[in-house]
Amino acid sequence: MTDTVPDTQIPTLKPAARPRSFRTSRTILALMMREMQTTYGRSPGGYLWAILEPVGAIAMFTFVISVGLKIRTPSLGSNFALFYATGFLPFSLALSTAMKVAKSLQYSRALLQYPGVQFTDAIIARFLLNFLTHFMVFCIIITGIHVIFNLTTIRDFTAIAASLFLSGFLGLGIGTLNSFLFSISPLWTSAWSILTRPLLLISCVLYVFDEVPQQYQDQVLYNPLIHVIGLMRRGFYATYDAHYASPLYVMGVGLACLVLGLVLLYRYHRDILNR
Repeated sequence: MTDTVPDTQIPTLKPAARPRSFRTSRTILALMMREMQTTYGRSPGGYLWAILEPVGAIAMFTFVISVGLKIRTPSLGSNFALFYATGFLPFSLALSTAMKVAKSLQYSRALLQYPGVQFTDAIIARFLLNFLTHFMVFCIIITGIHVIFNLTTIRDFTAIAASLFLSGFLGLGIGTLNSFLFSISPLWTSAWSILTRPLLLISCVLYVFDEVPQQYQDQVLYNPLIHVIGLMRRGFYATYDAHYASPLYVMGVGLACLVLGLVLLYRYHRDILNR
């Protein structure tokens, strides 16, 4: 006679835990929500400041040029606010994205110690939040200018979308490379701040590329911001061709910086986080 084991004594095997679905997307969303709370949620006005800052800059440009310098017409069209908005907004998008992405590792250093959070998650989260915020600001400001000044423009949405995409992608590429450089050299952080200060004057934000002296045009075209601003103004001014604007050049610069930055971060990000 064989002994039988009661059913209550037979151990039950639990099903193997399934890996979490959409882990990367959930991590990115959580990082975006965290930054929304810490960046905008704790300051009076919150997201309102994201709109007021570019509005204030455009208003200042318009006042100084039209009232202070008594220049009656901008380089394109007849409305100063629209002219400066089409230059300043893609310029601000690119530089702001570059700076936000560059500080991704520093901002999320504590969370990156967890195995479920990758350095690419932090970069993507900061990029997406910054790009979406600037896109919202762009839509509000451009719509507001058209309503306030009762403007009617023939818009090329392909050129506008290309300018916004390229501005964001350029910022992502430069920011990813700087994320590595900022982490290994605090001196480069200060140098970058100094080097980017003249960009507002040399990126054709306050004027058009055609007003640059002929002998300097070939040199300034190495600045990719001139190309994205030219595309944006092509989108709002039907008579402005912006023949010099090269999307492929901007893509090439952004892609080269992005690939180099990712390679360096993949190799050294653990050393950076453990410093």
